[in-house]
Amino acid sequence: MFAAHLSLRRSLAGSASLAGARRGLASAVKPPPGGGTFTQSVSPAPVPSTLHLKSGHSFVGQSFGAPRTQFGEVVFTTSITSYTESLTDPSYQGQILTFTQPLMGNYGVPDNFCGRSPVGHPADVDVGAFLESRGIQAAGVIVSNLCDRFSHFEAKESLAAWCARHNVPGISGIDTRALTTLLRNQGSTLGGIVVGEGHEATPDSSNYFDPMAMNLIQRVSTTEPYTVHPKGGESQARAHIALLDFGAKANITRSLLRQGVSVTVLPWNYDFNAVRDNFDGLFLSNGPGSPHSIPEAIETTRVAINEWDRPIFGICMGNQIIGLAAGIKAYRMKFGNRGHNQPVISLSTIRGGASTRAGRVYVTSQNHGYALAPPTGLGTFEEGTGFIEECDWPAGWEPLFVNANDGSIEGIQMTANAKRRSSVAAVQFHPEHAGGPDDASGMFADYIDEVVEQMAVHGRKKAAGITNVGSMPTAPLGAFGRPAETATA
Repeated sequence: MFAAHLSLRRSLAGSASLAGARRGLASAVKPPPGGGTFTQSVSPAPVPSTLHLKSGHSFVGQSFGAPRTQFGEVVFTTSITSYTESLTDPSYQGQILTFTQPLMGNYGVPDNFCGRSPVGHPADVDVGAFLESRGIQAAGVIVSNLCDRFSHFEAKESLAAWCARHNVPGISGIDTRALTTLLRNQGSTLGGIVVGEGHEATPDSSNYFDPMAMNLIQRVSTTEPYTVHPKGGESQARAHIALLDFGAKANITRSLLRQGVSVTVLPWNYDFNAVRDNFDGLFLSNGPGSPHSIPEAIETTRVAINEWDRPIFGICMGNQIIGLAAGIKAYRMKFGNRGHNQPVISLSTIRGGASTRAGRVYVTSQNHGYALAPPTGLGTFEEGTGFIEECDWPAGWEPLFVNANDGSIEGIQMTANAKRRSSVAAVQFHPEHAGGPDDASGMFADYIDEVVEQMAVHGRKKAAGITNVGSMPTAPLGAFGRPAETATA
């Protein structure tokens, strides 16, 4: 990585000067097709800082980003790349994110409002963000080595400048290997990044707080419904899907739109059952925090499952909400699963699905701290914690996937019964990836294909959705996190 970086620097030195110690190398590279200018990367000067854990451990380093103190839950991700996608994932709300990959910031940060998608899929339309939300969602950032100089043809600014612009503090120069080992052994821990004078002093215990005790979902969900149509417009849509927004990643919306459907995004506490017949399917998104913080959504989902015979699918938080609605317990994991390299074993084929098969292993992207309890007798084991508390599952439900590392439940589905002709299924991992592997991305096609099939079975035309909704989020936080005014270049 460094060798390639130095080689690029030498090749550019003869034709362009590198102005300023903190100016990105990308500023000397030809702009991307379609024009655009590169910004100079500016961030506050680093100052001594300390990461304090409530367990009593401390790690001294240097600040970057916003020079302020921040407390939260300290977690880690094993993702090797895609730090921009990780930091904009709404599921990281309230968490101080540790990257186990030692080198961070080397390819900078792109323009989040360019109107394109990272992969340039021919069916993509603007969903409001290039990354996974409008701004940084993590409460703080922990890295080993921070790159001041970045190199990528789409880069606009440095990681440090981006964090500063979003008022997010970071700390670098600490041993993230030791920190990750500590978090694995004792579990995710409350902590705080303390910046500036007096940073080494042990914080008062009252400064620590557990964000999982809060309703974080209401901070990242849209507050007003809005609709996005596929390429070609509403007339080209195969179906109309309701997306219950618990903090949906932008790529979930993109993945649905690529299947040629219209998507109406609804607030987390919206009375979906009052308008459900205006939609052809229900999709439950990912989101931060505890599933127990939104009992309204659990009840909404329970009623939809029992009374509404149309396909329902959930991802991450959506998996937990569907499980709780069915009567399955959910528990807080020791340190959760966060990264792009989590293997899951398929125990059963999804009803009507063709993209996954029972007995196969799929490598997945994950970001969650809660999971559903396994059914009694499954013998599920989570590494480092002993046997998970099991529970009696209701009749008519079965595990769909389990994690190959810790045995935790990675998906559920309702088995075939006389009451429902359409499926109810969910997965704990992220088939939409962004970043991560695309092993399970075909699940979106499976889901929409079943939606269209059920429309034909019931003799229904495409649902119209609901009226008087916008085309993009207009709320202060919107569907994509932080206020828009903090996310302008």
